[in-house]
Amino acid sequence: MKRPLPERYLTPVDLADLLGIPVETVYQWRRKHTGPRGFRVGRHLRYDPEDVRVWVAQLMEEAA
Repeated sequence: MKRPLPERYLTPVDLADLLGIPVETVYQWRRKHTGPRGFRVGRHLRYDPEDVRVWVAQLMEEAA
């Protein structure tokens, strides 16, 4: 990721925009338990920017 992550929790739309992917992919990752760890605030799905950073770093390590 070339852009810095925001300090606030990310929505699925934020995450999709950040990674340049369709938002449906974020929801598919959630269903398959393959994406970054997310959590619910009431009925809203959110992602911690630090969890996203760790997840991306793990993907990059595996690819290397």
